Amino acid sequence: MKAVISAYARSPFHFAKKGKLADTRPDDLAAQVVQGLMQRTGLDPALLDDVILGCAYPESSQGNNLARIVSLLAGFPFEVPGMTVNRFCGSSMSAIHIAAAQIEAGLGEAYLCVGVESMTMVPQGGFNFSPNPQLYEHSDTYISMGHTAENVASRYEVARADQEKMAYESHRKAAAAREAGLLAGEIVPVRTAAGELVSEDGCIRPGTSLEALAGLKPVFRDDGVVTAGTSSPLTDGASAVLVTSAAFARKHGLTPSARIIGMASAGVDPAVMGIGPIPATRKALAQAGITADQLDVAEINEAFASQALASVRELGIDPAIVNIDGGGMAIGHPLGATGARITGKAAALLARKQGRYALATQCVGGGQGVATILEAL
Repeated sequence: MKAVISAYARSPFHFAKKGKLADTRPDDLAAQVVQGLMQRTGLDPALLDDVILGCAYPESSQGNNLARIVSLLAGFPFEVPGMTVNRFCGSSMSAIHIAAAQIEAGLGEAYLCVGVESMTMVPQGGFNFSPNPQLYEHSDTYISMGHTAENVASRYEVARADQEKMAYESHRKAAAAREAGLLAGEIVPVRTAAGELVSEDGCIRPGTSLEALAGLKPVFRDDGVVTAGTSSPLTDGASAVLVTSAAFARKHGLTPSARIIGMASAGVDPAVMGIGPIPATRKALAQAGITADQLDVAEINEAFASQALASVRELGIDPAIVNIDGGGMAIGHPLGATGARITGKAAALLARKQGRYALATQCVGGGQGVATILEAL
């Protein structure tokens, strides 16, 4: 019994610290997205078997069992349980995998998979970074993400000009999608702590140019090729995907967009964590019984242009199907929320493009990758 994607929604994504969501708690942010998605589906929350929430740094205002907190804030009945999971930026995609596996095992029929990150309120690395001394001194376990992007660019020979072209295209595609109203349907307007209703993304830069990107200085190495323009911005945001059985969707009048036919995670050398999508995608494709050239849609998170390009090239994916409405460099990358966003987005694009197969994949800090293969219904 394969699981299906029955609904998807997200908040607007905005720059951390200086964006319109900076004053909004992550639990309140996620709860509003959850309420919005449930209202759109008309589904009684009491029918959910579980709420599974992904968060990369679950502490402070993102602490405790955030899934349970968000459920209660959203007004769900006490009887609906909640579980928080952490695979860094792969957290909410892993939440979807857990839900799909539960459905395939016959343990439930409806799971709400949520992701959230306020990179304003909880910094990357958290408030109390305390690395294991042995691993810190003798391995790349705790290497900064920017340095891994430089390592990937060097090892896979990803030129700076190619990275800048990808960043430019990401903003161009996202701006065009927003202008055409193609993003509005997935966004739940959010009421901020200050009372403002925010309904559009804030990280997209329609005016960026190749010339402007070429003028930026490297940010991680003086002699490097990775700049702020070819990196995803620090972002605040939340997303949610309703994962159900096909029978449950039919019974409750839902309109699923795709079924999940492949799921995988994989580990790589932390020094080049950005190549995580390569082995994860290969595992997921093999599980689904298809090849990369059969894909009609590919959502690969643009943590950095260098790693996204290296992954696309190594996997042999047609660049024309990658991040059709823009990717993380333009939309933003709120760590815990990205996995659910790109999985829900891949399903929606598959329906819009009338394709058959879609991929959603991302790299994960610490040297991992996650991937999901979808088939149109």
